[in-house]
Amino acid sequence: MSVLSPPAPAVPDAVPDAAPVGVEVAPLLPVVGAGRRVPLVDGRTARYVDLDVAASAPALTAVADAVTGVLPLYGSVHRGAGWTSQVSTALYENARGWIGRFVGAREDDAVVVVRNTTDALNLLATAVPNNGEVLFLDVEHHANLLPWQRRAHRCVQAAHTLAGTVARVADALAERPVALLAVTGSSNVTGELLPIAQLADLAHAHGARIAVDAAQLAPHRRIDLAATGVDYVAFSGHKLYAPFGAGALVGRRDWLDAAPPYLAGGGAVREVGLDDTAWAAAPQRHEGGTPNVVGAVALATACRVLGDLPDGVLGAHEAHLRDRLVAGLRALPGVRVLSVWPDATERIGVVSFTLAGHDPGRLAAVLSAEHGIGVRDGRFCAHPLMARLVPDGSGAVRVSLGVGSCEADVDGLLLALEDVITGGERWDYALDNGRWAPAPDPRPTDPAVAGLLPATGSRGGEGASPCRG
Repeated sequence: MSVLSPPAPAVPDAVPDAAPVGVEVAPLLPVVGAGRRVPLVDGRTARYVDLDVAASAPALTAVADAVTGVLPLYGSVHRGAGWTSQVSTALYENARGWIGRFVGAREDDAVVVVRNTTDALNLLATAVPNNGEVLFLDVEHHANLLPWQRRAHRCVQAAHTLAGTVARVADALAERPVALLAVTGSSNVTGELLPIAQLADLAHAHGARIAVDAAQLAPHRRIDLAATGVDYVAFSGHKLYAPFGAGALVGRRDWLDAAPPYLAGGGAVREVGLDDTAWAAAPQRHEGGTPNVVGAVALATACRVLGDLPDGVLGAHEAHLRDRLVAGLRALPGVRVLSVWPDATERIGVVSFTLAGHDPGRLAAVLSAEHGIGVRDGRFCAHPLMARLVPDGSGAVRVSLGVGSCEADVDGLLLALEDVITGGERWDYALDNGRWAPAPDPRPTDPAVAGLLPATGSRGGEGASPCRG
């Protein structure tokens, strides 16, 4: 059995799914682990409903296949004389090309392979020249907020409408010079999209550049740097169905060529002396150390597969499921669906809500333990925005849909919520290190207990040598 598809935990015999009869399970693309059954606290099992893909998405089957195919060819990159080294170098550089095509990169744009969106934006923060001021909104994920706090910055408070928010950005750009406008492509809390092409025009009209945090946008909508005029885009493989440790920063080369190397190390240099160094140009300038070849191939494969979908198919799939979800949530008593801008006309498949009388963390634990449904709860690394949407600080529940989602997933969640509202909880729950969990929790979660990995702490040379008979 492939290591990418570990055996299911040892649990009692399967029971029928709770999905409504007659509803066809129709994901848009196959993902690893689809259809897997998970244990419930009462001893039954259920088909796992993954509605937390906005945090980390499962690997596309095509991505897992690509990784499996690449591993036997893996070798050192860029300077190895061996055949596998030459193949790995070609794989890595070809991956860079696919990543650039996926976001409509211009001919001279640099494609820097990084770890994730946070890494990409921290890199970009070192490249903004002359301590230029960075402008951002108060609705940002922390990845697009914290890097800018270390330098000259201004934060624009979003208005109660999208049109009003764009007007506030325009006013802030006109107030005094700005080097960079950094905005999210779509909210990781509400799924609402910002008009990035319009914002790019505004930024350029005032002599600024624009960077887009596309961690949530890239898995759901096409991005075209050349068409929109966006200067930089950052996104993560683990949200793009390629959870193998790679992400990307793509954009204009001049700032990146002038910036100090993000990581000082081998591969980022042209010549090294004892007292000084001649650094390479971007992207190599910011890729010090041995690169993540497998992660880059995984990310490029996801970019290719998603990019090959016909125009509009992904958006239509998602809009259908989101509309079904939101209509069902609003029909339930006590549910409030969160929104930043009522006039937003475009939204991805991310929906957050509160349920009166129910702690979000406890509700998420109940959905998992009693119904086999995975959601997110809390403040979603967007504390300033959540302070506006849920002032009491209790957080919310977030449901996120993707290419592996289907109507049965949405309906299963709605049925589970109705069950909680009308029938209450069927197990005891308690706080465990600040998180709600079943008390007790009989489900196996230790990888060793579940049969997925060797027991924690077992290592060669300490009684577990593979050479001993």
